[in-house]
Parts: sequence; C-alpha cells; structure tokens
Amino acid sequence: MSNACPCRFGEPFDQCCGPLIAREKTAPTAVQLMRSRYTAFAVGDVDYLLYSWDPSTRPSDLELDPDQRWLFLEVLRTSAGGLLDSEGVVEFRAHYKTAGQRDSLHEVSKFVRHDGRWVYLGSI
Repeated sequence: MSNACPCRFGEPFDQCCGPLIAREKTAPTAVQLMRSRYTAFAVGDVDYLLYSWDPSTRPSDLELDPDQRWLFLEVLRTSAGGLLDSEGVVEFRAHYKTAGQRDSLHEVSKFVRHDGRWVYLGSI
C-alpha cells in the first residue's frame, strides 16, 4: 500500500486511518469513522468493518468482492457526529471500479456511540 491513506484526507495511512483500523485509537467523530470504514473496504479489512458496526445491525459475517477496487471517497455532508454528540449522519459517495467499469455508491449513513465509541448503524 502506498503511504497515502485511501480515504484521501491528506495524511499518511499510519497517521490517518491506520491507527483506527489497528484499534490503537478510536475515531473522535462520525466522519472520521466513516473515512476509516471506507479505508477498511479499500484494504479489505473485514474484521474492522464488523468491529465498527453497531451490534444491533451488524451482520454475522461479511464478504467483500475481491474484484472491486475502491478509487476515492467524497464526503458530501455531515450532520452532528462531533466530539460531544451521541449520533451523527454522514452523506458520502464512494467511487470504485469492478469488471473494468467505474461506478459509485451513494449513501446517507447514521452513526451512533456504542460503549463510548462511534459505530456505523446503517443507511437512512
């Protein structure tokens, strides 16, 4: 993996999403959790995706498409999800390529705090 973080926040991976994915620290905001989840998709880290998913909506397992290559993430809008909030919303578009075709996933996601850390609840 190159030194740049796949979330394109502008920091090197080991200073951006890397410590979150390694569970060395937790995301302080919902949008940072969203970025780390995108990065986990990009690097194929299923364990982190399940860990960062709220237990009430988390699937028992998750299989990623090995042919899907994540290209970049656009955060379009955020609502709440800050340091002192208990829930937040992040609207994003994640661009990817599969079978030689480019496409994107557009989602409005809800995040909540569970046991003091941000987790993905689901799309709204």
